[in-house]
Amino acid sequence: MRIALFQPDLPPNVGTLVRMGACLGLPVDIIRPCGFPLGREALRRSAMDYFEQAEIRIHDDWAAFQQDVPGRRVLLTTKASVPYTEAAYAPEDVLVMGQESVGAPDFVHDAAALRVRIPMRAGLRSLNVALAAAMVAGEALRQTGLYPQ
Repeated sequence: MRIALFQPDLPPNVGTLVRMGACLGLPVDIIRPCGFPLGREALRRSAMDYFEQAEIRIHDDWAAFQQDVPGRRVLLTTKASVPYTEAAYAPEDVLVMGQESVGAPDFVHDAAALRVRIPMRAGLRSLNVALAAAMVAGEALRQTGLYPQ
């Protein structure tokens, strides 16, 4: 199982997800372009001392990511009809998060074999992308038995 960040906008969210990936044994894929300068030092600052423990792969664009990373694409999106708690996850899943500012474009939606949402109160737009990823990753790891021992 992996986490993929599609063109992230906010360095703190990337750092939070790299830290979560390190702690839970989930590789993190970052798909460029990003909304901030992305380099080794920026990642090290945002992920703090968890950077060295994380498995991070940076892809130049969506096409490179699609070519380089196997597995079923599971998109977290407010446009999905399936609640994340009702989906069935598999060990080879790649949990894909869209941009914080605008979500994921149609071609990312089209590439997803499964789209899930987090049920929320009416009138509220969305959760922070790192928080949403943590919720869905927790359920996916629980279902697959992939939590670190």
